[in-house]
Amino acid sequence: MTTQTTDIPPVPASARRSWLRDHSELGVCVLLLALGVLVLTDALTMDVDIAQRGPVGPKTVPVVVGAGLLLIAALLAADVLRGGRGQAETGEDIDLSEPADWRTVLLLAGVFLGAAVLIEPLGFPIAGALLFWGAAFSLGSRRTDRDPLIAAVLSLVTYAVFNNLLGVPLPGGPLMGAL
Repeated sequence: MTTQTTDIPPVPASARRSWLRDHSELGVCVLLLALGVLVLTDALTMDVDIAQRGPVGPKTVPVVVGAGLLLIAALLAADVLRGGRGQAETGEDIDLSEPADWRTVLLLAGVFLGAAVLIEPLGFPIAGALLFWGAAFSLGSRRTDRDPLIAAVLSLVTYAVFNNLLGVPLPGGPLMGAL
């Protein structure tokens, strides 16, 4: 008895890349799935005494949001696998033939990271002013006479609104005594 082996030709790498490119929206599905699992895990492991909170407690909204993220991920994956595609960008202010501006992206990321690191030792008013000024500079504003002043005012107003009106305490840093 002779057995025949059928050699299945390997799928070329270009065909795999083409399939991934055609189904790139699946990356969004994976992100939504991961976020949904994270939110649900955090919500379901939350330590809450239900007798003190009543039937609708602090777990309700995160559970609904997490379940919604999972549902949307599944529906989007099904749509993409059935051939659905997102619409191409049609904005007038976007030139899709130009490469991404990685300098701006990296500058903004550095500004946000710097603000996150500096918020505790310097306080929100100073770190926020540096954040606003750095973001304006990263996005192309070069008005050194006006931008720092606007950034300082924005930061102080934001600090006052959150700290005094909304009751969300923000670190004041060295300016705590002066504010």
